[in-house]
Amino acid sequence: MFRKSQAVRLRLIFSFFFILYILLAARLIGLQLFAHPSLLRIAESQHYPTLSLEARRGAILDRQGKPFALTHATDSLFVASREIPNKEEISKALSQRLHLSQPFLLERLRRDKSFVWIKRKLPFQLSSEIKQMKLKGVDFVKETKRVYPGGPLASHILGFTDIDHKGLEGIERYYDRLLRGEDGYRQVLRDAKRRALPSLELKYQKPVDGLTVVLTLDEVIQHIAERELDKAYKKWKASGATIIVMDPWNGEILALANRPAYDLNSPGSSSGASRRNRAITDLFEPGSVFKIITAATALQEGVVKEEDKIFCENGAYRVSNHILHDHHPQGTLTFRQVIEKSSNIGTVKVAQKIGPARLHQYILAFGFGQKTGVDLPGEIPGVAVPPKKWSGTSIANIPIGQGIGVTTLQLASAMAVIANGGKWVRPHLLKEILSSEGGVIQSYSKEPGRPVLREEVAERLREILVGAVGEGTGKLAKLEGYDAGGKTGTSQKLDEDGRYSHSKYVASFVGFAPSRNPRIVVAVMLDEPHGAYFGGVVAAPVFQNVAGRTLRYLEIPHEQKTETQMVLHNESKKNAL
Repeated sequence: MFRKSQAVRLRLIFSFFFILYILLAARLIGLQLFAHPSLLRIAESQHYPTLSLEARRGAILDRQGKPFALTHATDSLFVASREIPNKEEISKALSQRLHLSQPFLLERLRRDKSFVWIKRKLPFQLSSEIKQMKLKGVDFVKETKRVYPGGPLASHILGFTDIDHKGLEGIERYYDRLLRGEDGYRQVLRDAKRRALPSLELKYQKPVDGLTVVLTLDEVIQHIAERELDKAYKKWKASGATIIVMDPWNGEILALANRPAYDLNSPGSSSGASRRNRAITDLFEPGSVFKIITAATALQEGVVKEEDKIFCENGAYRVSNHILHDHHPQGTLTFRQVIEKSSNIGTVKVAQKIGPARLHQYILAFGFGQKTGVDLPGEIPGVAVPPKKWSGTSIANIPIGQGIGVTTLQLASAMAVIANGGKWVRPHLLKEILSSEGGVIQSYSKEPGRPVLREEVAERLREILVGAVGEGTGKLAKLEGYDAGGKTGTSQKLDEDGRYSHSKYVASFVGFAPSRNPRIVVAVMLDEPHGAYFGGVVAAPVFQNVAGRTLRYLEIPHEQKTETQMVLHNESKKNAL
């Protein structure tokens, strides 16, 4: 009996070990045949790690080589939480320095990991302070940080990146592919304690740094434009404001600014409204500024001449079921005076002679109702309603800048047509692209201008617009030492019920200087100014200050009036009397 029970026990023990052997054998076969590839990858990742080598993002410079955006080396903080014995003390110490909550830090320190991010891209002084504390399990890795030396300067042009250097707004986004570069890598052997052995490097791919983007902006002109715009924005308590300074001959944007602005070094603390590039995203009715398009069409098509007389109905004129008014009632004016004095009635009478089809043709030719193609993200095309959708009163609205939606950049580009002799040129910000070593890879290829006006027509329009500044509504835009031409604009905004508001306005001024060989076009727009709202009062002085200082900075010599200009000037004064 004893032997029999002993034999049973032996069989059970044998069966147990036999089954265990079968299971182990099956497991080994499974590991060898099926799990081998994945296990090999794990082993290789542990012993032959691939370390990413970050490419340095390219700089953004102004036309003189001054930096707008740079990339600096910085420290990023991480912890090896498994190695931290006193988590409460260390979390408290880090919380005070980093301004992070202690519960947040404790949660990260209690993770059973050898690498946990705490905070990336710290300021140099802060990382130095933490290093001096010599906290066990707390360490740093080198990364790069995007830095904008000017803070809010040119914020709506430059834009910003995320923490991993991906462009999110402005030039940073538009030229992200060029600026970003290509990351490299290196593969090394790691010992049993996971320590890298640099001498046993297996693979290496050098990172390719991003290219440098040189803009058409001039930092000095940008400072001038922003300072003067800021003064007007605050003085008139406007809800928004925009200024553009552009070279009319090649479309180079020398300055562009909006208010409100934001600090590029801390974009997360700003509102969406302050980050909006109003110069290309905000639509508004231009008001009397748009009369230059009607005037240009009339002269180009031979509908009127400068000295043709137009009866302005003493301030009231019926068109369809609408009574059109002038701000100051006028009798008979020459066409030149109609533009100088910004007569709505005189302009509409001329537009009726032109006709909707021809007027709309020139509206499109001047670039309205379509994107300019500027190298910035987010541009809108504006609104230019085709003649077939015009109402009976459209011929009384559109020629004077109502019923049409434009951007400030479109206005600047349209004025450039008159300033440069009749050609529409594409506004742009890219001047050239440099390699990381500083060599020129590509320069902006100037596009041939698209003809809009005959040169003599553009010249006659310039003379008329010089008169609008000298004797008309733009007197506060006069420059010392230079003749400037331009046009004021004041337009009512629409209320929620679709009616024109009597308390919300857009004030604008677009002009050029000097008169005979214009070097700059300046467009100014203030949205909902308070205290005054006429473009000649609110926007024209901004043009005066920016244009005058910019011309002096560019060392443009003062103009001497020609005999023809003196005759025209005296005739204008005589007619005004």
